[in-house]
Amino acid sequence: MGDKEVAVGRQEKINMEISIEESKIKGLFVIGGGSFADERGFFREIFHLDELIKKTGVDFKPVQWNHSVSKSGVIRASHAENWNKLVYPVTGKMFAAIADIRPESPTFAKVETFIFDTKKERRALFVARGLTNSICVVENEDVHYMYLADAYYDGKDTRAVAWDDPDLGIKWPIKNPILSERDKNNPKLRDLFPEKFK
Repeated sequence: MGDKEVAVGRQEKINMEISIEESKIKGLFVIGGGSFADERGFFREIFHLDELIKKTGVDFKPVQWNHSVSKSGVIRASHAENWNKLVYPVTGKMFAAIADIRPESPTFAKVETFIFDTKKERRALFVARGLTNSICVVENEDVHYMYLADAYYDGKDTRAVAWDDPDLGIKWPIKNPILSERDKNNPKLRDLFPEKFK
């Protein structure tokens, strides 16, 4: 895709191109760009559905939009509901860890980590079905993040892996996190897929 330019005022043009890059895990994409800032603040195009579908190969049709707030010291991990989702942090500084728990995948048990600092750079993640999504608040400011999902949540799908699973080996940036009761008791990867560890 060539540069996307938008006219500003009568003369100035700005580049609003959105970048979509696949990570080392198949189905995990980092989305950046698409921003314009001036003395008023900024404007951002987070994603274009047609470009996302073309790049990911996923016919992404979001049906639910969620807004989550996490306080300092919170870890939410590691959830793998049966949906594709696009995650976008809005405030604060967030550590994200995405793990592949698809037993048929060549990158099974691989983890990718990211730091999202909304004061410096704004990015989004497209997380394909079968990947776990985890976040951790690393500073005092609350982290608000929004995500679009292409399936409705009804409370029945609670697939998850232990936040401190040694086989994933996620190097969390905080100690003694605040966890939900659910996340304190999520199973280990070896318990879910013992055949992968023979």
